[in-house]
Amino acid sequence: MADKSSSQKNIPAALQRTRLAPSPTGALHPGNARTFLINWALARQRDWRVLLRIEDLDGPRVKPGAIDETVGLLEWLGLDWDKGPVVQSRDIAPCVEAMNKLAGAGLAYPCALSRREIASAASAPNQGDHESRFPPELRPPVQSGPFTGRDTNWRFVTPDVDIVFHDCARGDVSSNVSQRTGDFVLWTKRAQPAYQLAVVVDDHRQGVTQVVRGDDLVDSTARQLLLYQALGWSLPPTHTHLPLVVGPDGRRLAKRHGDSRLTRYKALGVPVERVIGWIASVSGVTTRPQPMSATEFAQRFDLSLLPMAPVVMTQEDDAWLVESRRVNS
Repeated sequence: MADKSSSQKNIPAALQRTRLAPSPTGALHPGNARTFLINWALARQRDWRVLLRIEDLDGPRVKPGAIDETVGLLEWLGLDWDKGPVVQSRDIAPCVEAMNKLAGAGLAYPCALSRREIASAASAPNQGDHESRFPPELRPPVQSGPFTGRDTNWRFVTPDVDIVFHDCARGDVSSNVSQRTGDFVLWTKRAQPAYQLAVVVDDHRQGVTQVVRGDDLVDSTARQLLLYQALGWSLPPTHTHLPLVVGPDGRRLAKRHGDSRLTRYKALGVPVERVIGWIASVSGVTTRPQPMSATEFAQRFDLSLLPMAPVVMTQEDDAWLVESRRVNS
């Protein structure tokens, strides 16, 4: 089963929209900055509108002040947007409407989950997460009916089909959600939509036609395309999945690799042009790091030249950024 995202190519540039969608549940690092910068660069090159959406549904992990800090870091990088910030948790009524539609069609059902599963469901999946497959044989008899019991967990009746979509960076991608993850979570006991549902509903209602994000979310794209079909929305976004920035051990860049938070670099006085210059050097723009503004990056970035292997950030890279405080950039 193929999606119809290629039809988005027929939409005029003035009506194309992408979104910067940070989650204020963890510190932003150069990997996040790279994804946001490339997303923004593509938008400015191609005259897409840019929406800033704060995906804060993972409430317990959102620290006070995290949203303002996240927005401030995007501004520090030199990024701008045409609408927003829109805070996801402030309007979940459209997600309730979507759940009513899915439940009424017999495509969603209540199901008990462990606390660990609930926490995982509410957050965007990351590379390295070990999500347990929920096989269809564990699915209870499903009947169509109203979406009741919002403090109960609900799962999607996942069909056993191959989802094929064209990725602007990776080419054609195929995934069978039933075989990989089974019936995934739509709604959690916290009376909030899970990540997969919230993203689909918000992208649809906010007119998002272009999704640019890390390739740890490729599997999520297949789930989201299933939801587009189940909800009767015929024009899902076009997708571009970018390689992640990882540590020397090949795992997603995180605290275990040292302190690479953007807040640290900013507090140390590292010029933002150095951060962008490092990103340019691992994104096919330059062969070695050199100071660069976000505007210059957008002028020079070419998606066709982007290396598709994961980017390894080393201690030497961190040292180059930190030591730049003492040189004339």
